[in-house]
Amino acid sequence: MKLSTFFTAVLIAGLLIFPLAGCQTVGNERGGEFVKRTVVVQGETHRYQVFVPKRRAAGERTPVVLFLHGSGERGSDGDKQLLAGLGPYVKAHANDFPAIVVFPQVPEEEEWMGKNVDMALAALDAATREFDGDPKRTYLTGLSMGGYGTWETAIKAPARFAALVPICGGVLAPNDYRALYVSEVVGADDPYAALAARTKHLPIWIFHGGKDDVVLPEDDRKTFAALKAAGADVQYTEFPDAGHNSWDATYNHQPMWTWLFAQRKD
Repeated sequence: MKLSTFFTAVLIAGLLIFPLAGCQTVGNERGGEFVKRTVVVQGETHRYQVFVPKRRAAGERTPVVLFLHGSGERGSDGDKQLLAGLGPYVKAHANDFPAIVVFPQVPEEEEWMGKNVDMALAALDAATREFDGDPKRTYLTGLSMGGYGTWETAIKAPARFAALVPICGGVLAPNDYRALYVSEVVGADDPYAALAARTKHLPIWIFHGGKDDVVLPEDDRKTFAALKAAGADVQYTEFPDAGHNSWDATYNHQPMWTWLFAQRKD
């Protein structure tokens, strides 16, 4: 190759590469996909999944969302927890969803209490380390049984999260499901005030369906009132025509995501 031709080729390559230097996002080789992982807690192995985003902001750690599923997704297969709620939403937005999402799974006939909260937090910590998640922008959300679990987990790890989004959950047990409640406050004289006292430092946005006949919206209304009385930064949205499935409306509500990703721990 002639020397002049060589330098011309180098110059053209440099001109093609140069504009990329100003790009504000970088690709993630693992990204835009769900990966399967396991975590051992108290001698038991649990399967969970992690969504790793396709792209992330250059020079920044990636936000992290911990999602707690409902009772219908319990098991040990490590897959069912993706079938309702945040899993389908993230799959539909896999090319542009900007956060790591951790999907732990509760065993059959169990709740988001005790060792299962420990398991969810262990999965969150492992995924945050592996995929360079941002501890200052770590968020917690869950639906139905996972809505109860959102409160349970936030109380157990009060400094871990930057914001909460509980959906169609509650504090006290629904009439037909006595095993479901927030165990940390259920014995208090006023469980709603007790919960508010322990979570009022967190930004919170509660969602519920106005026609929910599984977990009645009155419970979340009481929670919202208690949090407001405690001076919390809290919002409550009730979709008037939604039944128990208010999670699809919530995760498709873009103002929620704008608000959530703006929250950051000091």
